[in-house]
Amino acid sequence: MKRSISLRLSAMFAAVSLIVFTLTGTGLFLLMQNQLFNELRETLDTRARIASLIVSHAPDVKKWAFVQEKLRDLSPADSRMHYYVEGPDPRFRFGAPIAGKVNGDVGPNHQLVRPTGCNYDVIVTSIMVPASGDRPEVKLVVSSDCVRTESMLRRFGIALGVLIALSTIAVALLSRAVTRFGLAPLTRLSREAAQLSPSNRRQRLHSGELPEELHELATSFNGALERLDKAYERLESFNADVAHELRTPVSILIGQTQVALTRDRSVEQLQQTLQSNLEEFERLRVIVNDMLFLSRSDRGERATELSEVSLRCEVERMLEFLDMPLEEAQLKVEVQGDARAWVNTSLIGRAVSNLFVNAIQHSSPGTLLQVTIAPQDGHVEIAVSNPGEPLDPDVREHIFDRFYRIQEARSNSHENHGLGLSIVKAVAEMHGGSVFVRSANGINTFGFSVSAQGGSAPSANAPVVPEPPRQGRAGLPMHVSS
Repeated sequence: MKRSISLRLSAMFAAVSLIVFTLTGTGLFLLMQNQLFNELRETLDTRARIASLIVSHAPDVKKWAFVQEKLRDLSPADSRMHYYVEGPDPRFRFGAPIAGKVNGDVGPNHQLVRPTGCNYDVIVTSIMVPASGDRPEVKLVVSSDCVRTESMLRRFGIALGVLIALSTIAVALLSRAVTRFGLAPLTRLSREAAQLSPSNRRQRLHSGELPEELHELATSFNGALERLDKAYERLESFNADVAHELRTPVSILIGQTQVALTRDRSVEQLQQTLQSNLEEFERLRVIVNDMLFLSRSDRGERATELSEVSLRCEVERMLEFLDMPLEEAQLKVEVQGDARAWVNTSLIGRAVSNLFVNAIQHSSPGTLLQVTIAPQDGHVEIAVSNPGEPLDPDVREHIFDRFYRIQEARSNSHENHGLGLSIVKAVAEMHGGSVFVRSANGINTFGFSVSAQGGSAPSANAPVVPEPPRQGRAGLPMHVSS
């Protein structure tokens, strides 16, 4: 069941108000009760002092009759006040004691007593009157019923309870209106969010006039929409690039096959056609394999089967593999530095190979490629530098995007489908690292880093290692970086 925030806030306000009103009412009730009993005690003490003076002036039996008459006069007709004198001599006694249950003390020398058969309490105090003449020491007990006090407190308590209940209901109704008014910006924000649709991806929530709390929420939501929009754009671009990359080899395959079927061909001619088709099939297989690898990397795949190796040895191993392309391009390589790290050697070899192929494609004959391996804040950086034209900031920003190729690299797009540097980035992230590109003083540097300790916790499934480079028509690997 859906819960309304305004109802919940109203209920909480009402509950808090009920607690506050109840505590306040209880305090007022106790304060009034204490005040009324103080007045009752003061009245009782005053009557007790007067009665004690009367008793003290009766030293013999003749005057005791006068005392009894005065004590009867002090007792009102409604019997609210009661006097009782107790002593060892029966001649100097007055009244009858109060029979009942003691309910507790209400002050020094004051007790509450519930008389037998009554539904109200009486407050009792006692004074010892010293002996005088024939009269021995006697105990004077004075009591007053609490009927009026208890009745007043009862009415006051009922009035407080009714006021607390009505006040709580009023607070609940008012808080309902207040919360609706206070949550109006949230309602407006919800309406705006409901109007968002894929057909209008540029629409954003208006956060300028929102309260501070909702402004932060709207800003975060707009940020999420911005990221989704960029991801959607990358997905659209990616789909278009995949369609373009697959269309070329498929078109070639269809065209060559149609030409081969137009007339009779010799076995040698058919073999040439099949050989050409096989190269295109290889190209398709490589693209699909690389896309599967990048897809698993996007899902957070981490490198497994890690081993601690010398990264310089891995770089030199790839140089031996690329010895022929380097020789044909008339390039020399210089390796500087070394470091050990926990890596998947197949993945690292693939990334290093793509960096070398990228440098080979964009270097003039006779130039020197420099490889630098250096530890950096818990990571190890592997960088390949080559002389070349300065790279624009926009190019550097997108150089590791999928299917991205520098304009001058479009001419060899039949050997380059623009996923090489994307694979470098995926390998770096699978090892807890990142990629970088620098361009300064006529030197372009492409590189990546890996965690020296092996990056994040390994995944349960081993990652699909992208297929190693295959030698193409020009002696270079067929699926290379941009």
